[in-house]
Amino acid sequence: MTKLNIALTIAGTDPTGGAGIMADLKSFQARGVYGMAVVTSVVAQNTLGVQKIHNVPLDILDAQLNSVFSDITPNAIKTGMLANVEIMEVVKKYLSKDIAYVVDPVMVATSGDKLIDSNARNHLKNEILPLATIITPNIPEAEEIVGFKIVTEEDVNKAGKFILTEVGCKSVIIKGGHLEGKAKDYLFTKNESPHVWESERINTKHTHGTGCTFSAVITAELAKGNSLVNSVDTAKKFITAAIKNSPEIGHGSGPVNHIAYKE
Repeated sequence: MTKLNIALTIAGTDPTGGAGIMADLKSFQARGVYGMAVVTSVVAQNTLGVQKIHNVPLDILDAQLNSVFSDITPNAIKTGMLANVEIMEVVKKYLSKDIAYVVDPVMVATSGDKLIDSNARNHLKNEILPLATIITPNIPEAEEIVGFKIVTEEDVNKAGKFILTEVGCKSVIIKGGHLEGKAKDYLFTKNESPHVWESERINTKHTHGTGCTFSAVITAELAKGNSLVNSVDTAKKFITAAIKNSPEIGHGSGPVNHIAYKE
């Protein structure tokens, strides 16, 4: 029997299944890896927005992480919603330079609801992002990290270089969905020229959980030992198919389809 590679997500929940650890686990399963999940925050949310957030007590968070790492070592780790500095400090103890680490720098939900406080945003930038194999910000999140507006492709290139040199992570993919024109994603690494993926812009409001899903697929591919570029390439194809074939459920911004992508 084939031994499965293992991916761990550390993030918040979504009871409607479109984002957070629910989306991550679906993505892991779709990409053929064994998924594990540690809950940082219980989030009451749906396609219309976020209604309430309860951050898991720190001792419970630590106990979950200890349960995982004392028994099963993941091949790759992803973090999503880390709501405050204290949560980040607990999680940080379990990160290792020997395990691929993907950071989805979740700050604002698709609905526009803020998910972490200002102190946490600074701590994320200074203490968590430098540990990452890759971070996956969209344009608003990248602007939060670099401290300037990103409007043009030149701005994207400037932001990518800033994040590599000033923040210190190994690589960053800036998702250009908020820019005008075709949907482009830009991967910056320290030793190569930027890689750019371009796809059609899909006219839909159903984009709930796209960031979670995209970063989870990258995590799954890294867990399988695939290269960074190939992992991002698969994630780009996966999310394009997932958006294009959205199940169109809910009264707001609905979730994507985690079983749409066929290789």
